[in-house]
Amino acid sequence: MDEAIPALNIAVLVKHVPDTQFDRHLDGEHRTTDRSESILSELDEYALEAALQLVEAQGGNGHRVTAVTMGPPAAVNAVKKALQIGADEGIHLCDDALAGSDASGTSRALAAVVRHLGTADLVLTGMASTDGETSLVPAQLAELLQLPQVTFASSLELTHDDGGRQLIARRESDNVAETVRSTLPAVVSVTDQINEPRYPNFKGIMAAKKKPITTLTLADIGLDASEVGFSGAWTRVEQAQQRPPRSQGVIITDEGDAGRRLVDFLAEQKLL
Repeated sequence: MDEAIPALNIAVLVKHVPDTQFDRHLDGEHRTTDRSESILSELDEYALEAALQLVEAQGGNGHRVTAVTMGPPAAVNAVKKALQIGADEGIHLCDDALAGSDASGTSRALAAVVRHLGTADLVLTGMASTDGETSLVPAQLAELLQLPQVTFASSLELTHDDGGRQLIARRESDNVAETVRSTLPAVVSVTDQINEPRYPNFKGIMAAKKKPITTLTLADIGLDASEVGFSGAWTRVEQAQQRPPRSQGVIITDEGDAGRRLVDFLAEQKLL
């Protein structure tokens, strides 16, 4: 690494979410998500890959990628997977008071962790979590940290000049593509179009066993229990019920009038 360029520290927020291969269930009197069958959110893998590519483009040595998660003891598995993929260290915020945190409580807790770290030049997230799918946390996090935010980035690049590092991001929608610049530090969410995440290989899996994971509590990051969990939530689930079984479809056998019957069916369903 060029000694004139300071080390780059990237915090990647990762989440332990229910495996999308299985049906989702709500659990307990507060109707929280059952996380017994959970994995690292696949959308967070794109953020992790983006961080690793930025570090590699900067020269690799001396730069650090830190995987950060919050949740019950099992949530550390998301951090372990991130370390196997290539992150340098992990942070696990684990406290009973976190149970029931919604997007606002999650943002407050993660903002406190980032402040506790004190060295993050860039905070990267996925475009959403595959359980809540709100996409609210990146913007709330940027507001709480008073940092610039770039959301739904489809490409990222870092430049360096006498004024320091700058982030160049591309954002794409259905009708327009735009390139934006931001100073660092910043909070950035990336889409699933930004890269193709790498898989952990045997070397990475073995190396991950020696990488440090720090467990923090709310007391460690200076956050009161009333700000998170059920007591600090802005939203709550009032009612939930099982999705009704899917009904059998309508089969139209062509007897010379299939076209008309299909049109009639679509009109009846108000699809025409």
